[in-house]
Amino acid sequence: MRKNLLFCLFILVFSCAEKKEKVKEIEKEVIKEITMDSTPDSVLRHVVLFAFKESISPADINQIIEAFENLQNEIPEIKSFEWGLNNSPENLNKGLTHAFFLTFHSEADRDTYLPHPAHQKFGELIGPHLKDVTVVDYWTK
Repeated sequence: MRKNLLFCLFILVFSCAEKKEKVKEIEKEVIKEITMDSTPDSVLRHVVLFAFKESISPADINQIIEAFENLQNEIPEIKSFEWGLNNSPENLNKGLTHAFFLTFHSEADRDTYLPHPAHQKFGELIGPHLKDVTVVDYWTK
């Protein structure tokens, strides 16, 4: 609603304004206001690192990755998801090979995700295949 009012105000001022500078100034303010409403200054990252048992097949790993990625479709509190494989030359990963980043806009969103039935089901899927897991949460700066 607030965005619609700001947009209408912008259109009204634009249609009545004689000076282009004033229009551009108002346009910047409207864009700034809309951007501030939709993007938080800081987000909560949920970092998950997996080491799989040596007996796991590539097909099982792919199934796990797809299931983890699909959680964002089942749990709306997940704002973004990404993953990748370790490729650090430092050899300090302690066997952790797969990194996953989930983004939340609040601790309440993260706290909804943790006991969510879809997340619990994912835990049951991956549990037998894990050698080790590390989880770190942090607020971006």
